[in-house]
Amino acid sequence: MSTAPTVLIMGPPGAGKGTQAAHLVAQYQLRHVATGDLLRSAVAAESELGMLAKGFMEAGQLVPDEVTIGLLRELVQGLASDEGVLLDGFPRTVAQAEALEQMLVELGRAVDVALDIRVPDAVLIERLSGRWICRSCGTPFNVNSRPPQVAGVCDTCGGELYQRADDTPHAVSNRLGVYLEQTAPVSSWYEHRGVLAVINGNQALPEVAAALDAAMPARA
Repeated sequence: MSTAPTVLIMGPPGAGKGTQAAHLVAQYQLRHVATGDLLRSAVAAESELGMLAKGFMEAGQLVPDEVTIGLLRELVQGLASDEGVLLDGFPRTVAQAEALEQMLVELGRAVDVALDIRVPDAVLIERLSGRWICRSCGTPFNVNSRPPQVAGVCDTCGGELYQRADDTPHAVSNRLGVYLEQTAPVSSWYEHRGVLAVINGNQALPEVAAALDAAMPARA
């Protein structure tokens, strides 16, 4: 790995990707780049690409890959030579992976490791379908891992707990199917390039973090 590593983190909903991304950012001093946040920041800054993205977003359309790649290019160009980056949520398709690779090569960088956190679907469905949220204060609960003291009532403010429509078992199963369909080819693409690291996400958080650390090559 160079002194400015480029790392990808992949994982289905409920795999704990957000928690582990925070660990990697702190442990390796990486710039965390979630493409949704990148787009929102560009729109707020009213940059040329941001305004272009805004037009698609307001029309309810997907932002074209070339716009997202352009925003990533601007961000990577602005990094210090020894500053690494953690890409979260991109690429989601092989076409995006190819475009990302071309852009990074042009900037003298490359993906050092693609971390793919995997958890059995049955476990993910249990994790996600157990999630309930307070209507009043937004505090999340999970009937399996962090249940409220009183069923249906928020511990924090006493508000009513509800389950999002996309957190029902059927909806979760559909979300996982879409994720697998989109990202399985991306995972294979990076495997063929010798930079894929498959991580067992069906472990305690410290064990998952340790597996991620082991997959991170030492800095040059």
